[in-house]
Amino acid sequence: MSLTVPVIAIDGPSGTGKGTLCQIIANKLNWHMLDSGSLYRVLALAARRHSIELDDELSLARLAQDLNVVFSNDGIFLDREPVTEEIRTEFCGNDASKIAALKQVREALLMRQRNFATEPGLVTDGRDMGTIVFPDAQLKIFLDASCEVRAERRYLQLKKKGINASLAQVVEELTKRDQRDRNRAQAPLKPADDAIIIDTTDMNIEETADYVLELINERFFLLVTFWGKSEMETLLYV
Repeated sequence: MSLTVPVIAIDGPSGTGKGTLCQIIANKLNWHMLDSGSLYRVLALAARRHSIELDDELSLARLAQDLNVVFSNDGIFLDREPVTEEIRTEFCGNDASKIAALKQVREALLMRQRNFATEPGLVTDGRDMGTIVFPDAQLKIFLDASCEVRAERRYLQLKKKGINASLAQVVEELTKRDQRDRNRAQAPLKPADDAIIIDTTDMNIEETADYVLELINERFFLLVTFWGKSEMETLLYV
């Protein structure tokens, strides 16, 4: 595909901080943001509500095409109902990981994701943003971290939300999700060939964001003659 606006693709497994990082960068640049994982989580929730089995690929693909989902500053809405918190549950995450392995589902959601790339630019996070959805993204970041650290981060998130879960249980579910995501036939989780890999095991989100902003300034400064001075001024003064 040929991009007409700048795109920053941030990929990586669960617990690396890519969602928070994506939001920070999008806010800094005043660009659009796409949390691609939310699309799959919303679809997983819609499938449960429509009593569609997670291995019914055709029905899930049809549901994905007609999915009435809206992303706004007020949250995420499915059929006009707020679902921001509900899709963040563990069952939605696990269901989303399962349906994300289905070819027809991924194809049904592909164009919807690409349509988010509008002016002045897009920051997007997921598991195949740099490899499949936006292979021509001007900057590709792949975040990683040890499974133990990622599990602890997720455990603390759940605990903060008042959700009962043991650390051992979180480690087990995260390991299974990693295996599904990395080994699936369709768009497996892996860094793009030209991605910059960042290990966040020993980095907090502020350190990660500062480093990525440096990369953005370096990368897009080199593209100043391509994108034009007005677009770059936003980047150079973040």
